[in-house]
Amino acid sequence: MPSATKDDKPVPTVSVIIVAYQSGPTLERCLAGLRAQTFADFEVILVDNASTDGAAQAAAAADPDLIFLEPGENLGFAVGNNLAAARARGRWLALLNPDAYPEPGWLAELVAGAARHPGVESFASLQTTVEDPELLDGAGDNMTSAGIPFRGGYRRRLPGDLREGEVFSACGAAMFIDRALFLALGGFDARYFCYCEDVDLGYRLRLTGRQTLLLPRARVAHVGSASTGVRSEFAVFHGSRNRVWTFLKNTPPLLLWLTTPLHVAVTAALLLLHLRRGDAGPAARGIRAALEPKALAAVLAERRRVQAGRRVGSGAILRVMSIDPAAFIGRRFVIRTSKAPRAVAP
Repeated sequence: MPSATKDDKPVPTVSVIIVAYQSGPTLERCLAGLRAQTFADFEVILVDNASTDGAAQAAAAADPDLIFLEPGENLGFAVGNNLAAARARGRWLALLNPDAYPEPGWLAELVAGAARHPGVESFASLQTTVEDPELLDGAGDNMTSAGIPFRGGYRRRLPGDLREGEVFSACGAAMFIDRALFLALGGFDARYFCYCEDVDLGYRLRLTGRQTLLLPRARVAHVGSASTGVRSEFAVFHGSRNRVWTFLKNTPPLLLWLTTPLHVAVTAALLLLHLRRGDAGPAARGIRAALEPKALAAVLAERRRVQAGRRVGSGAILRVMSIDPAAFIGRRFVIRTSKAPRAVAP
């Protein structure tokens, strides 16, 4: 059974959520980074997805203040975070991967950024690689006009003049979001299990007329796919499947009609790339799973619900997309001066 904080404890400003699965090699360093934070008004909720390495249980035993949830099965990243968000008490949720190591000022910068931008409810951290703090793991998530997401600045050198600005969505490895908004949006889509669920959430957030800002001074060092493996069959399958679902669910009607041929063409090109890499099998299976009749019917039903709540038009969404294909190919930065999109009638 999960442990819980005492009811008489003050409500924290931030609830940090960590969803662990076989995270033994990285979890302790992640938690050590939280213990070193200069901002102290936060609680930590650790969810263990039926790991067998004992790392999460050891961490919970070592820290009585840590809120430990053991659902007894592997719920995936999506539902694991949803479970913790329902248990959280903070105004803000700080989602943190167990292989993401926060700098001491990470939470302080996020809270300060939220105070500077009182109308914004979603923020992205700057992610560097573990091996080189000047090499980026990502500066927010971006979306091409073809409906293909990519992490901005991935494996590019960190520029000295990187400023706060608008990105398409926040990477779930180190996301900061208003808890009430997260719950109102339904949290992550449980069908995704993991991969692209953060982009899907960010897209749905955008459709309500809200934006996401990158706070480049809020930094974490990210290993990336420490539990599932970089380009593993698992990662390729779920990434390929969920990317199609994200495009079908969220793209506004006019934009969907205009960009579907481009999305199909880019998906085919990505399959050729997977063929060169030798992992075309799981990519093709992922696309087939996305289009399987029962799954497709469920996604299209969800599309109707999402689009019924849409508050912005295709133009507002296209404005924050990356139109230049070279940006996707080169993983360029796509950071814009913050400007809220104009709302339209529902």
